[in-house]
Amino acid sequence: MDGGGGQGGRGAGRTPLLGRNFVLASLAYFFVFMAGAVFYLFPLHLEHFGASKARVGLVMGIHSVTAILVRPLFGRLLDEKGGRAVALGGVLLMMLSIPGFYLIGSAGWPVLLLRALNGIGWGVATTAIMAISSECSPPERMAHSLGILGSAGIVAGAAGPALAEELVRRFDFDAVFTASFLMLAATSACVQAIRAARPERAPARAPASAPAWAQRFRLPIGPSLAVLLVIAAMPVAHGAVRGSVVNFIALYASGEGLGRIGPFFMAFSLAAILTRLGIGDISDRYGRKRVILPAALLIGLNMFWIASVHSSGAFIVSGFVAGFGQGLIFPALSTYVIDFMGRENKGFALGLYLSLFDVGMGLGSPLFGWVSDVAGYRPMYLAAGGLILVLTVVFQLKAPRIPASAPVSG
Repeated sequence: MDGGGGQGGRGAGRTPLLGRNFVLASLAYFFVFMAGAVFYLFPLHLEHFGASKARVGLVMGIHSVTAILVRPLFGRLLDEKGGRAVALGGVLLMMLSIPGFYLIGSAGWPVLLLRALNGIGWGVATTAIMAISSECSPPERMAHSLGILGSAGIVAGAAGPALAEELVRRFDFDAVFTASFLMLAATSACVQAIRAARPERAPARAPASAPAWAQRFRLPIGPSLAVLLVIAAMPVAHGAVRGSVVNFIALYASGEGLGRIGPFFMAFSLAAILTRLGIGDISDRYGRKRVILPAALLIGLNMFWIASVHSSGAFIVSGFVAGFGQGLIFPALSTYVIDFMGRENKGFALGLYLSLFDVGMGLGSPLFGWVSDVAGYRPMYLAAGGLILVLTVVFQLKAPRIPASAPVSG
């Protein structure tokens, strides 16, 4: 069995999860996510300056690109220096970028630099706060803690745009920038209020027998390159399939007469949150791969269902199923990567996982967009489902089973 809960049994005598530090870390994640989510309406502000769609896409996209690039690098730093200092540094970078947004008068290079700086801070802060959260929770309940933390992000992702929309309607975009700054101040206060969860650990060291790449990154692992690629492909595929839903589902629903998109996303968010809060610890108890398999199969088969629905009711139910699968796979797959890398490399593993997921989101959108241009949306969702199903089979055959309490030794 690939760990996850061998030590904790089936729930007997398990350590409580919702301690003071964990609640503060979850609040910090909510506030930093809100600080980024209010910018979802920023394209409307850019339109006032006559920005082209390509320029708007570049300004918004550079935020994600910089976050992807810095997450693994700063993940290693927080393994060595601790999560609080790195999280506060990321929040500070975001706060430093905010005043510049009041002064922008075009969609030129200054706003690109501001979004890039904000993206660096976002990538650093979110990764560090996730690591802090896992340190503030019982080691045998890591997947559950990450699942609950992700729920805070889901709520913030829905509340942020709604808040921004109301602020723009009542005031202007300066109020949105002010709200983001205040959210970051709240994030900083929550992080600073967290008491040290565990003593600092010595930096990880790769064994002398490990390959050169493992020596360079000080990772205590030495599997083949093929195994590494198989493991890395799963979060990329998960991100790509998620992107096919987030970026194209509104156009698909409109073209097929499936009704409003709001109920679909409400069902998705509700299912993801309920799953993470209710059974988010299932991989802690029964093992990562035992949960990743059915979760990925559920997501893939649901893509087939989405491709075949013809009624609004079935469409909403498919959204709920998609959220259920998402709620299962994120905590299981992210903690699998942590267990694979070794708990002493938790920050690096989290940063790498999030970057791979974002790469999938970024690459999946143009890929599936091309498929939809050539064949239509229904074949596109069939292709998305087929992709994750094929990679899941390969993952189950090739990826090792890993005890959650120990790093890979070879």
